[in-house]
Amino acid sequence: MLSEDETKELIEQLTKAKDEVRALKDKLNSINKHKENWYNKKNDINKQISDKIGGVRGAKHKRNDLTSQVKELKNQRNDLNKQINDRISEIKKLKDDYKAACEKHHVQGDPSLLKKQIDGMEFKLETEPMSFDKEQKLRKEIKKIQKQYSEMKEVTTIWESAKNKSKEIDKLKKEANRIHKQVQEMAQLSQGHHEELIGESKEIDDLKKSEEEAYNKFMEYKKEFSDVNDELKQKLKELNEIKETLDKNKVELAELQKDKEKKTLEEKEKAVEEKVKKKEKLTTEDLLVLQKTMMDEEVKEKKAKSRNSKKA
Repeated sequence: MLSEDETKELIEQLTKAKDEVRALKDKLNSINKHKENWYNKKNDINKQISDKIGGVRGAKHKRNDLTSQVKELKNQRNDLNKQINDRISEIKKLKDDYKAACEKHHVQGDPSLLKKQIDGMEFKLETEPMSFDKEQKLRKEIKKIQKQYSEMKEVTTIWESAKNKSKEIDKLKKEANRIHKQVQEMAQLSQGHHEELIGESKEIDDLKKSEEEAYNKFMEYKKEFSDVNDELKQKLKELNEIKETLDKNKVELAELQKDKEKKTLEEKEKAVEEKVKKKEKLTTEDLLVLQKTMMDEEVKEKKAKSRNSKKA
């Protein structure tokens, strides 16, 4: 059994342990709150990253699709430019052939002008009223120019071929310019998606850093939570041990007190019996002791009867 000083010291330890347990529980709740906040923050950032990745995939798909279209259009434009260069080379050759033909037939100027002149004179002949002599003179002039134009047939053919090639070049250039404009527009759109992709990727990298920081903070608080929780368990163990020791001591004290009271009662009973024998005057306290003794005897008898009846 503990001494009074030992009991007093244990009670002080118990009070201190309770205060420490309370403080540790408060600290644990605070740490848990921070831990959960960082955990939720990490999850929120992770969701943002997932959303951003979805956007990046979309931008990447659009960019790649446009890049493929631009590549195809560039091939078409290059093919048209090649055709244009081929036509230009052909025109250069036709110009050389035209120059040689003009020298061969002693032709100067543009043969097409003769054709226009013939057409104009024939139109005048058909639409304007004129005298017979004037009409014959005009027809004669037309035949003369037609003869010149006929002599220039080789030159004219070359010239017409060059003109047709030039028209083809204009048409090809128009188509090439249209495709070039389309290439520029699509390339601009593709660049826009590419820049969006770079921007989103940078944001994802920044978010990943934030997520890592949040995770590290969460792990720090998780470790601290575990350490404080272990400390709390140890402190609770100490607290329970002190309680058990005090409770055990309390039981021992109660039994000691009971034995003490029993001895005191027995001593009083003997004293009362002596007074009864000597026919001395009994005090109120003596009467109470006598009454209690009689009641205890009755209880004993009842218990004895009960045991006997059970045995029977």
